[in-house]
Amino acid sequence: MKLNVNGADHEVDAPPDMPLLWVLRDLLHLTGTKFGCGIAQCGACTVHVDGAPRRACVTPAATVQGRRIVTIEGLGRDGPHPVQRAWAEIDVVQCGYCQSGQIMSAAALLSKIPQPSDTDIDQALSGNICRCGTYPRIRAAVHRAAQIAGGRAAAGADERSDAVRPLPLPVLGRAETA
Repeated sequence: MKLNVNGADHEVDAPPDMPLLWVLRDLLHLTGTKFGCGIAQCGACTVHVDGAPRRACVTPAATVQGRRIVTIEGLGRDGPHPVQRAWAEIDVVQCGYCQSGQIMSAAALLSKIPQPSDTDIDQALSGNICRCGTYPRIRAAVHRAAQIAGGRAAAGADERSDAVRPLPLPVLGRAETA
């Protein structure tokens, strides 16, 4: 099958139901996209498909033929993307495992909403889990990326907020009550 990844066409020999994540990592050797959970709940495998965030771990490769796929390696084609620059400036990374997915989700948000509010950020990144809890720095970095990209940070947003106010996490299961 033929896939367009980071602006280049690639012919890959993969079963149609092979998850895009494994095509990227094992066949194209693009290892920036991470495996986290395999069930689209953590966001570590986030890539862009035609500009929208998509979980590569549950996306069959055949379903993205003829579409534009961008991985973390292709995000900043002409130098670091504003989100990547902001991530470094704010020093977001702790362990770093979730960061490619966080960055991809943040970049998709900024392409739709150039000046996001905290609520916009929380909603857009709520499907990305950070085990280290760097959520305040993630939010600050998204505001900084908006400034770098030419927007201005949302009114009232504190760029270096140390307040522990994590992004809402997705509901993974429900506890039954008696």
